[in-house]
Amino acid sequence: QVELVESGGGLVQDGGSLTLSCVASGFNFSEYSMKWYRQAPGKEREFVAGIGSRESGHSIFYADSVKGRFSISRDKAKNTVYLHMNSLKPEDTAIYYCNRYVLYGQGTQVTVSS
Repeated sequence: QVELVESGGGLVQDGGSLTLSCVASGFNFSEYSMKWYRQAPGKEREFVAGIGSRESGHSIFYADSVKGRFSISRDKAKNTVYLHMNSLKPEDTAIYYCNRYVLYGQGTQVTVSS
């Protein structure tokens, strides 16, 4: 069974940092690009960051809104993809979802207080 399980969300102050984790299971982790999306209240889900498969050389790409503040990484041994978030802003408040192709995890809430 293919599954994505996120963790690491929480409440943080403006300018703070958090690291989200997504543990993948049920598929060959290295063969797939992995992405993070987020959805703020009343808004559509939006792309945040992605990291390519082993075949792509693990290419990395970010939404303009998080460039320079967020970084994505993956650990093959742990079947885990991470989202390291620095200099968080209140507008980063959202539910963050891990994604593989059409599959999303259950999400983890990130709240940034001003």
